[in-house]
Amino acid sequence: MRAQWIELAERVKKGYEITREEALQILQTPDEDLLLLLHGAYQIRKHYYGNEVKLNMIMNTKSGLCPENCGYCSQSSVSNAPIEKYKMLDKESILQGAKRAHELNIGTYCIVASGRGPSDKEVNHVIDAVKDIKRDYGLKICACLGILKEGQAERLKEAGVDRYNHNLNTSEKHHENITTTHTYDDRVNTVEKVKEVGISPCSGVIVGMRETKEDVVDMAFSLKALNADSIPVNFLHAIDGTPLEGTNDLDPRYCLKVLCLFRFVNPSKEIRISGGREVNLRSLQPLGLYAANSIFVGDYLTTEGQESTKDHEMLKDLGFTIDFVKEKETSTLA
Repeated sequence: MRAQWIELAERVKKGYEITREEALQILQTPDEDLLLLLHGAYQIRKHYYGNEVKLNMIMNTKSGLCPENCGYCSQSSVSNAPIEKYKMLDKESILQGAKRAHELNIGTYCIVASGRGPSDKEVNHVIDAVKDIKRDYGLKICACLGILKEGQAERLKEAGVDRYNHNLNTSEKHHENITTTHTYDDRVNTVEKVKEVGISPCSGVIVGMRETKEDVVDMAFSLKALNADSIPVNFLHAIDGTPLEGTNDLDPRYCLKVLCLFRFVNPSKEIRISGGREVNLRSLQPLGLYAANSIFVGDYLTTEGQESTKDHEMLKDLGFTIDFVKEKETSTLA
């Protein structure tokens, strides 16, 4: 088994698609073999991305006030978490966030809004901001606004939105244990809709929501079938006041195995360590970037992230460089 991950990585680099059995074995890897597994994942990551890291930043443009009942979310209708609630931020606030992203060498600026899906008025508001961001900063824009209505994806594409995020979150089998106000197919269909109009699809998962290892394998293969260009891997940060309050099923070593799984199953895709990175990977955060090639910098939706200076220091210590998308420039951390 110890040489298996290196050999398997070489096969994956040549086009081999791993089986579900092999994927499950990745999650079952003994801790003593974790560094060998990471080395295998790194060989794949290096083949496609070298030592570059893509940086992303979230702007939570609308908080709370959501009618959905997602069990992990502090903004949902079933949450009692004491979060800040507000309607869509004004354009100037969104532009200030973009300016901050530009100053931090962020490649992708993510405009996120809570809710089942946006109204046409909200889409117009986002479009107005996107046009100015493109003109002033040239940032790559990812929108995450929920389930889109007819014609909204086309308008976002025309305005310059590069990527649209809509996470599967969990496996199809486990979905009803997490939310019942929308279906798993609603999520898949939204991703397919943005793909049809030429927007790059971003879709990921939340690991640690009382799912099985088999569920995690299903998630990785579902995203492979969906052909998501960018895959954010979130690790549950259980928030008091949500139905998943008190859930603590993860440890840093298992989180690393999950990241390796997603790299082996989706070798050429952007794998992003996302929400819950700091509280679940803890001191092992740097090791995650030997499998993943992207992170969020700054805060998440309703939880705090690591200071951006510490993220930049971490990348510098690893010898990695920032893949800065603006005008196809690349900035280093030297």
